[in-house]
Amino acid sequence: MERTFRIGPIRPPSEAESLLLQVTNGCTWNKCKFCQLYRHTKFKAYSADSIKADIDNMAYQAKVIESYRNPDGTWDIDGLNAELMKGSEEERQCFYMMANWIIDGAENVFLQDGNTTALSSGRLSDVLIYLRKTFPSIKRITSYGRAENLAKVSPEEFAELKAAGLDRIHSGFESGSDAVLRKINKGVTQQQEITAGRNVKAGGIELSIYFMPGIGGRELTKENAEETAYVVNQVDPDFLRIRTAAVKPGTELYDDFEAGDFTLCSDDEKLLEIRTVIERAEGVETRLVSDHMINLLQDVEGSLKNDKAAMLAMIDEYLAMPEKDRRMYQAARRMVRVSRPSDMGRLSAEELQRLETMATSVADPYKWEIAMNEMIARYI
Repeated sequence: MERTFRIGPIRPPSEAESLLLQVTNGCTWNKCKFCQLYRHTKFKAYSADSIKADIDNMAYQAKVIESYRNPDGTWDIDGLNAELMKGSEEERQCFYMMANWIIDGAENVFLQDGNTTALSSGRLSDVLIYLRKTFPSIKRITSYGRAENLAKVSPEEFAELKAAGLDRIHSGFESGSDAVLRKINKGVTQQQEITAGRNVKAGGIELSIYFMPGIGGRELTKENAEETAYVVNQVDPDFLRIRTAAVKPGTELYDDFEAGDFTLCSDDEKLLEIRTVIERAEGVETRLVSDHMINLLQDVEGSLKNDKAAMLAMIDEYLAMPEKDRRMYQAARRMVRVSRPSDMGRLSAEELQRLETMATSVADPYKWEIAMNEMIARYI
């Protein structure tokens, strides 16, 4: 009998070391114009018994893995590798994930897919309790949740989920602007985001929301920034994670772009949106996080309360660079050659020459933005 468990397609970068437990399949909405991930997947919420069966298979594999722990706490890696090769491809994938998780301390779990909180709170609580009982070493359990669904859950129900073991919820707000949310067909309103965020926080669960600079296009760049800042001030999420917008071929938003109904924002305009959110944040304990390589200035992160001046200074220092230098940095960043402007000094003369040729060969500013968008879209 195969000892496998389901593994969904995505998780946040912050959950890179987490064990992935799939409790739903797909997304309840599945109509956002910028996303095609679940477009051909019918949403399904798995039964508690089905999820528990996956947890039991995880526990079986964990026991096998533990048999290769040496008395001094080190691991018999050769033995683990030999064990890894015994099973089917699916078994090997599951075993590999479990082995890495156990070796790293077996601390964090991420519940997949796109909207785990669509499960009834009773069913999810049942699963959470069983999971923590099976793996007492767990320190944090995290989930995705759509604001539309989260807004329907009361603070008392969130408190029950917290007591059962759910510690953090990630929610892709993307924007706080109703106009932008309609433009991207998010299926959520600003008020639903505020209600959802407040209820999650009132239930004692950490809230991590996502903001997409540029997702409203040049037409709505002001609204995207200002209204997102308003939502942040109303909710005070624990984390505001930056996901720079890119228009990917194959999405409906790309169709809008090709039809002339969506104008790409430049990298500088996207940074100005982030700057506006930082500047307008008032009295919140939120931490701004830039944990994805698609973000141009990954060092711009910190407390919106205590690190505001430092983050604004980083953005302003970049914006004060000559246009050619900004373009060279943008291209280098999209090639994953640098993480911050100061890294440009580490590049070879040959690389710098190639970047300068790129930066000066495109006269039309909008054609440059199209080229940068194509480079960013590869990483989504």
